[in-house]
Amino acid sequence: MGFRIYDIAIVGSGPGGLSAACRAAEMGDSHILFEAQPHLSNTIFRYQKGKHVMAEPAVLPLRASAGFEAGAREQLLARWTQDVAQHKVNVRFRTEVSAIRKSASGFDLTLTDGSNCQARHVVLAIGVQGNPRKMDVPGEELPHVQYQLDDPDEYRGEVIVVVGAGDAAIENAVALARHNTVHIVNRKGEFSRAKDGNNQLILQAIERGKVQCHYHSAPEAITAAASGANRRMVLRLNSRDGVVDLRCDRIIARLGATPQRSFVEACGVKFPNADPAAVPQVSPRYESNVSGLYLVGALAGYPLIKQAMNQGYEVVEFIGRRPVEPADEPLLRRKLKVFSAFPDVTLFLDILADRSPIFGAMNRLQLRELLLESRFSEPKPDSKIYEAGDYGTAVYVIMAGNVFVQLGTQSPGKQRELKAGEIFGELAVISGRPRTAGVTAGKRCVLLEVPRRTMLKLLAANEAVRAHVDRVFATRALDRFLLQGEDDDQFTPVIESAVLCQFKAGEDIYAHGQAADTVHLIRSGSVALSARSGSRDVVLQYLAAGQYFGEVDVILGTARSQSAKAAIKTETICISAQTFLDVLSRHPKTQAAVRARFQQQMQQRMRLESDPERGERIDFLLQQGFGEATDALLIDESLCVRCDQCEKACAATHGNVSRLDREAGATFDNLHVPTSCRHCEHPHCMKDCPPDAIRRAPNGEVYIEPTCIGCGNCERNCPYGVIQMGVKTEDQPSLWRWLLLGKGMAPGDEVHDYPKGAAKKAVKCDMCKDRPSGPACVQACPTGAAIRVGPEAFFKVLARGGR
Repeated sequence: MGFRIYDIAIVGSGPGGLSAACRAAEMGDSHILFEAQPHLSNTIFRYQKGKHVMAEPAVLPLRASAGFEAGAREQLLARWTQDVAQHKVNVRFRTEVSAIRKSASGFDLTLTDGSNCQARHVVLAIGVQGNPRKMDVPGEELPHVQYQLDDPDEYRGEVIVVVGAGDAAIENAVALARHNTVHIVNRKGEFSRAKDGNNQLILQAIERGKVQCHYHSAPEAITAAASGANRRMVLRLNSRDGVVDLRCDRIIARLGATPQRSFVEACGVKFPNADPAAVPQVSPRYESNVSGLYLVGALAGYPLIKQAMNQGYEVVEFIGRRPVEPADEPLLRRKLKVFSAFPDVTLFLDILADRSPIFGAMNRLQLRELLLESRFSEPKPDSKIYEAGDYGTAVYVIMAGNVFVQLGTQSPGKQRELKAGEIFGELAVISGRPRTAGVTAGKRCVLLEVPRRTMLKLLAANEAVRAHVDRVFATRALDRFLLQGEDDDQFTPVIESAVLCQFKAGEDIYAHGQAADTVHLIRSGSVALSARSGSRDVVLQYLAAGQYFGEVDVILGTARSQSAKAAIKTETICISAQTFLDVLSRHPKTQAAVRARFQQQMQQRMRLESDPERGERIDFLLQQGFGEATDALLIDESLCVRCDQCEKACAATHGNVSRLDREAGATFDNLHVPTSCRHCEHPHCMKDCPPDAIRRAPNGEVYIEPTCIGCGNCERNCPYGVIQMGVKTEDQPSLWRWLLLGKGMAPGDEVHDYPKGAAKKAVKCDMCKDRPSGPACVQACPTGAAIRVGPEAFFKVLARGGR
């Protein structure tokens, strides 16, 4: 093999290993590159034919002795083959390493062909693609369920379901859609893990009808189709709106992969926990807990090609004791100048990990990426960071100084201090609800503002971070509703016993007559409480994220006297009844507040049970999307005279394009829900907007900016049909046009006679956010039939017995 003892043995010729080998060859370091396959970079080699490989993250410069730029898979492999030949890399193909053991001279590597090799240092760059993550559902062993796609053109005329929301899933779905009917299943409400280019690619395919997307859905079971059926199998999905059965010919699950743990652990490398998705901790120089053994690329938690190539280059420089700083170092140094004119990035990261649990749960590479995507701010002392009722799109980490949180209306003037290392703003991001408390900056305050998309990506990738954020959420919810102003140690026994529970849309959380052994805090989603009235259930109350329920029967010590059902897909933090009662016994003020709330609920229950029609109205509203609405337009048809002044006022306010259809929509009794925006907690329209033109104002209004490109994604994704594609015009709608075409439309709406060359834009209700006197539709109503309220407020109106 050339040298008897190599200075560097590199295992795996993926982007990280290939980059390390090219750099070692370029610098004259004695090296050997082992590759089990007969070609370079098996992961890239197995990409689907013609796959476009992107050079992400765009903000990160490339530092490598091998080339890389965005382009076709075939071009990239050809370039790397050329680079390896040009640098005269010492590579051995068809050679698999079966064991690595520490020795006096460095490491002994055992090969599957029976030979051995010695090296002073080893770089493990084996990736994780050999261990694809499975769906873990009944039936996944059936034929035509697969975890890899080599050539999308191999399949034609099939119905294919792609499970996953990452880059591989997106690329497979789009390529397969050329000759097949394709569905893609996304567990979340957006493609937050995908590169920006792939994100736009899948959104365009969905908008054009080439791919059908099932958001907020997860596989539940796979069954073989009955004999003679026109499709091979049925995939059952657990979706936000209930159970969906997809008949299909093939399922391709692209859910990522897990490290080849047994081999890596046999090398002496330790993992931080038993989670199959966990990756080993490495030093800033990529060295594992085994001295001289280095990990780069996906094995260390970073699967992006550019990151892996930079790491491969840098690790060889570290081994050769040649000074080098990470490629992102200058970018981070510029960001950190808020703390020092000449910041030491490595030292700063160490301090962050030591001071904040959320940073301590990340490896250094994850932390570097988080900082690159976030921004620092220095609010002035006593300035408002945000107000109660605002809608936010970020989570904040206190880097220095402190902030003060208003404890709520029950404790006016009282504040809770949060210090460096703590986070805040997590509830709005998790639940989609308004901020529950205002926050004011203290002295010498420095904050890290983490964008919603970045935080969601981190929560999905790092269970330790998610667990910490859930704990903070539960603590804050207890602080707001039960233990206002108490020290944190009072929350410990409650939090320690809490369990995170997930419920499908329409699933019972508990039923009438069951044992009352839990109290629930709603983490996300919403819940409907109902009681038996004769032979039917009557909805008594609607609860949104951040509220708690189930305490009534726990206090009474009786079985459940009512049922609780998830109105939409919901997560709760479940607290045992005994723990809850212990809290009440130790805190008289809390006990008094809970009992007062208990009495109010009992009175409300008695009123609603005596008038079941009100419960039916609540049930009706939940069916119309009030479970996720934050503001909706309602019309009392007993007062409405059908004058259409509401539509005319809407059109006059918004470029003569009405965002309201009074006649359309559902009706129950005299209550009508017209076609108008609900301003949802987690807006469906917002998740797939390529130019990011759909925003949420601080007061909660979901609106569309002029940067809209007219792609129609939002119109298609809105489940309530309240978004239209229209043309803004200066022409006032004439009386004849109003009578003939209706709705106060822009010329051409619904009859498709837009002026030539006119650009269509998405239009929807923005709650007249820039109008000082409020929504024009409500103000223009001559009889007071039109009202705009949040769901909780409307239910209170119902409970009082009128508007």
